[in-house]
Amino acid sequence: MYFPETLEELEQIKQECKALVNKRALLSGAAAVIPLPGVDISADITIMMELLIEINKRFGLSEEQLNQMDFERKKALLVIISSVGNELIGKNITASLVRSVLRKASSKIAAKQTSKFIPIAGQAVAAGISFAAMRYLGNNHIEQCYQIARQYMSTIDTRFTSDVIDII
Repeated sequence: MYFPETLEELEQIKQECKALVNKRALLSGAAAVIPLPGVDISADITIMMELLIEINKRFGLSEEQLNQMDFERKKALLVIISSVGNELIGKNITASLVRSVLRKASSKIAAKQTSKFIPIAGQAVAAGISFAAMRYLGNNHIEQCYQIARQYMSTIDTRFTSDVIDII
C-alpha cells in the first residue's frame, strides 16, 4: 500500500496532479470542438473518471488502497474523508458517480451544449467552458485529496504504514 510519507512528497504529488488536470482539461476542450451534441459529454465522463481514479491513486486514497489499510488507519481516514464531504475519495469511481458530479456543473455544461449550435465561435466557447469546468472540478478534487492526506498525516505516523501487519 502506498501513502505519502512527507509534506514534501505530498506537495510534489499535488503539483503532478495539477499538471495532469491541465492535460485532461485540454483533452476535454478538444472534444468539445466536435460539433455533435453529446459526444463531448461522453468524453468528459470518461476523462473525468480516469482523472479521479489517477488522482486518488497518487494520493493513496483509492478504494483499493483504503481496503488494504488496517482497520484503525482506515477508520481514521474515513472519518477525515467524511468530514470533508467528498464522495469521490476511497470509492469505486463509476460513470454514474461522475455524472452526478458533472450535474453540479450543469449550468456550464448546458451553456456549452447550446453554444455548439453557433458555428465556429460557438465551438470555441464550448471548448473554453469544457476546459474550465474540467480544470475546476479536477483542481477542486486535488485540493480535497491534499487536505485529507495532510490531515491524516498529522494524526497518524505515516512513516511506518508499510510495516503494519494485520493480525486476525
